[in-house]
Formats: sequence, structure tokens, C-alpha cells
Amino acid sequence: MRKLVLTFALTIFLVVVGTAQQDAQYTQYMYNTIGINPAYAGSRGVLSITALHRSQWVGLDGAPKTQTLNLHTPINQRVGLGFSIVNDEIGNGTNQDTYFDAAFSYTIPLSETEKLSFGLKAGGHLLNLDFNKLRNYNGENAAGTNTIDKRFSPNFGAGIYYHTDRFYAGFSVPNFLETEHFDGSGENSSYLAKERMNWYLIVGNVFDLNPNLKLKPAALFKVVTGAPVQIDLSTTFLFNDKFSLGAAYRWDAALSAMFGFQMNDRIMLGLAYDKETTELGATQFNDGSFEIFLRYEFLKKYKKIVAPRFF
Repeated sequence: MRKLVLTFALTIFLVVVGTAQQDAQYTQYMYNTIGINPAYAGSRGVLSITALHRSQWVGLDGAPKTQTLNLHTPINQRVGLGFSIVNDEIGNGTNQDTYFDAAFSYTIPLSETEKLSFGLKAGGHLLNLDFNKLRNYNGENAAGTNTIDKRFSPNFGAGIYYHTDRFYAGFSVPNFLETEHFDGSGENSSYLAKERMNWYLIVGNVFDLNPNLKLKPAALFKVVTGAPVQIDLSTTFLFNDKFSLGAAYRWDAALSAMFGFQMNDRIMLGLAYDKETTELGATQFNDGSFEIFLRYEFLKKYKKIVAPRFF
């Protein structure tokens, strides 16, 4: 079954063609899986709430900033539900995207340790484009340009997620609809933005090095046509089920360090730092990218079905 899932995911993943812009990226995507794959909803066996903030290229004026809030929970042994909000801003408010989605998952037990989940999500996207906030080379505002004000477009996505207590693999397309946005000036309307499908493949495995130390290598592949394939490779150690320490490499883009602290059975705090390996990373105005996340899980109601997994 593991080989079948991986073969199916890779086959679909490698046949994408077209042009597009990347979705917001996360170094700690392994703690934000519901944001990219609706089939993950409810898979932790508890009501789980996660908030994440990312500041990219700190020191660069107008660099991207992203906030996410998501929650998901099992309804019963097979059905899970989730909800997420993402706010992504570039250019000091020049481009602001707000996504909100509801997710549904259905899980099929394949054996005592194997589960295969199918997920659907539906929601919408609010787009703000205000080119008047751009500044030209002498610092003045670039006035007189067109704007888009809170334009709504619906969307839906799907995913598949296979996991055991040690291994996981998932394939997903969070948004299927490709919406074109124009400036609304009639026959002379100009093209301002276009949404494209982003394709994700995640895979990871947990190894017990000794009773108090676990190792989890993981990978994320992201494809959107018209942009380079993004490959994130990471290795994370977990000490005494409390402290996690890891490193990651985003292919031809960045090196990352990650730290996590399971404060108690319910609360986990995570931090990450990225250093660009491109020419942008060598500039004086780029101090790298930072992420922080906080996860809270309600254990009492679902205490009997908590799965002590490292993902």
C-alpha cells in the first residue's frame, strides 16, 4: 500500500504544466499540514489548534509576512473536520491575500497500524492589490495605478494522506480553480493577478535511535507551473518527547534551523530560522526569515485515542 500511494502521488505530481506564482511557504510545514492537505484533518486524534507567523527576508522593506490559524478535530474514528485562515502580505500592504477554508476528511483503516485518508476542502480568497502603496526610486508613491479591493473568489481542493505510527505520505492540490483578476476598466482591462494550482507531496519516517531519542527525516515537494520546483529536505531529532532540534535545506534557496519545545501534554512551541543561499541572502538588508508557531491540543475529551506521533 505504501508503494502504491507513493507511485500514484508521484505520477500525478510530475505531469503538471503551465505558469503560476507560488503559495506562501513554511519551513515548519510539518506542523501546518492541514494548511496544505485537507486529508490530514483529525489525524492527530484530538482537537488541535495551531497559530503560526512567518516574517520572510527580515530587513528588506516590503518583504512577505504570513500568519496562519488552523484547527482540526476527529468527529469519530473515520471523519475529521478542520478550518484554516491564512493572511499573506507583500509590499507593505500592496498585495494582501486572505484565504479561509473548511476541510473534511474520511479515513479508511487498512490494518491495525495503517490508515488511508481522503480529504476535501472548500473556501474562498480575498485579494487586495493597491499599487498606490508602491514607491518609485526616489521614494514617492506610484500614484494613478489600478487597484483590486477585497475581491472574492471561491475555490476547492483535495488530498490523500497515508500514515502509520512511523511513516506518512501525502499528496494534495489545495486549490483547483485558476481565477484571473483584472483591473475592471472595461474593454481595456489589464491582467493583474492569476491564481494557479499548487501541487504538494510530503513524506517522512520516524526512527527510534534509543528509548529517549527519535529521528525523523522528511521531505516536501511543491510544484506550481511557471516557477522552479521547490524541494524541502529536513532532519529532526526528538529528545525525551520534549525537545526537538532539526535542520532543513530548501533546494537552491535556503538553509534552516528548527527548534521545538513540548511544554506539556497540550502546548508546543516551535521556532525556525532560514538563511538564504542565493545572492539575496548575501545582501546587507536581508537578515534571514523567522517563523514561530504555537500549538494547543485538547486532550481530555479525546484522551483515549491520542496518537503519540512525531508528526
